[in-house]
Amino acid sequence: MTDFPRMFALSASALALALVLPVAPAAWAETVAAPRSETVAQQPGATEAPESTEAKQDAAQVSSFTLDNGLQVVVLPDHRAPIVTQMVYYRVGAADEAPGESGIAHFLEHLMFKGTTNHPAGEFSGAVADLGGQENAFTSSDYTGYYQQVPAEALQMVMEFEADRMANLVLSEEAVLPERDVILEERRMRVDNDPSSQLQEIVQATMFLNSPYGTPVIGWRSEMEQLSRDDAIAFYDKYYTPNNAILLVAGDVTEAEVRRLAEETYGKVERRAEPGERVRPVEPEPLAARSVTLSDPRVTQPSVQTLYLVPSDTTAENGEAEALDLLSDILGGGTTSRLYRSLIVDKGIAAQTGAYYGGTALKEGQFAVYGTPRGEANIEEVEAAIEAEIADIVENGVNQEELDRAKNRVRKNVIYLRDSQTAMARRYAAALSTGRTIADVEAWPERIEAVTVEEVNAVARKYLQPQRSVTGYLLPEASDDTRS
Repeated sequence: MTDFPRMFALSASALALALVLPVAPAAWAETVAAPRSETVAQQPGATEAPESTEAKQDAAQVSSFTLDNGLQVVVLPDHRAPIVTQMVYYRVGAADEAPGESGIAHFLEHLMFKGTTNHPAGEFSGAVADLGGQENAFTSSDYTGYYQQVPAEALQMVMEFEADRMANLVLSEEAVLPERDVILEERRMRVDNDPSSQLQEIVQATMFLNSPYGTPVIGWRSEMEQLSRDDAIAFYDKYYTPNNAILLVAGDVTEAEVRRLAEETYGKVERRAEPGERVRPVEPEPLAARSVTLSDPRVTQPSVQTLYLVPSDTTAENGEAEALDLLSDILGGGTTSRLYRSLIVDKGIAAQTGAYYGGTALKEGQFAVYGTPRGEANIEEVEAAIEAEIADIVENGVNQEELDRAKNRVRKNVIYLRDSQTAMARRYAAALSTGRTIADVEAWPERIEAVTVEEVNAVARKYLQPQRSVTGYLLPEASDDTRS
């Protein structure tokens, strides 16, 4: 299924907004093979909970080391409960696929559950389930992740299983071809039968003229149908090597314990490929505003969304990513945001509205605004009201009080993230998978605090320009609307 809480590294407030966004930007939507997923942040405006001294101490003890085969290991101690979370992230996603092979990253994610030379299909998942544990897997544009959450004493077991499938996956025709039918059915269910997902594909393809972020993570149907066993083996052999992976262990562990177990399990996996530098085509500077409209009788609630091309956390100049994060919060990050007050409270024309900064990416990011009409209001009224709020910020800027409130909400979200082993591990994993460091993650709160009103206003003027945008309209039925 699609996991809309995007896997961000530094944008905590953006994650909370993602939980209410009607449709997540497809370039960062994550396709999940296993049936379980978790919510990793509170909604904006939630009551702040005090952070325990133990949690603060654990946060300061994050450590990292690298095995001889190139596997990076990150340890995040959390001794509040006898539970551990293991995550393995591979630095490869849909944007790394070769032309004509869209969907292969997600396809291989499914195939990783098909068994190894040492363990038949289902044994790993069954062992986790027998312990009352949880597991999941997901594919994004920039990385692919696998995780298990189990009692602390089972850490060695899940490390042995995961290390085994890093090296010994069995990909027979009997396993590969039926699973290809599974991902094609997944596409039918989640995209072909869902107008909002169809619109997202169109919007992304329109936004990215040269970047692979314009290709859906799940893949284009015509190319998915051609994926073969040889394609899967080649992708596995090239990218699923320890020197292209990150192991994160969070929970009731010590660095010494994780180091010993990692060397005994993952340390035996041979470094069998050199994936090389992740070279991506450069997206040209946009020259014109674009719009797309999808009308479908299955649509019961029309909506409008506008996406702006902006830098990501990785590509932004100093301070711009943090300023964009705070700008999204001020504009549409909760019940005190400008969009909420204007469209929902004052005018009463929207059932839902907000803004979102998607900055967790190896290359380009996106800044989104969206709205759905309420009552007798129509899309044109909602769009005009959103555009008016953006124009006001671009022309007149934000004020210090708004910025202070946004910083406070971001601080709260970071605290809530520390209450979840999985959320914290994913935060570090996403950063490390998209070109950043542990130090970047740990310094993020200080960088947020340093953002000024002038910096927020500068990114609004620079990036919230019509020529940088694509607007998508989702309508319930065909009309004479001239949008194109």
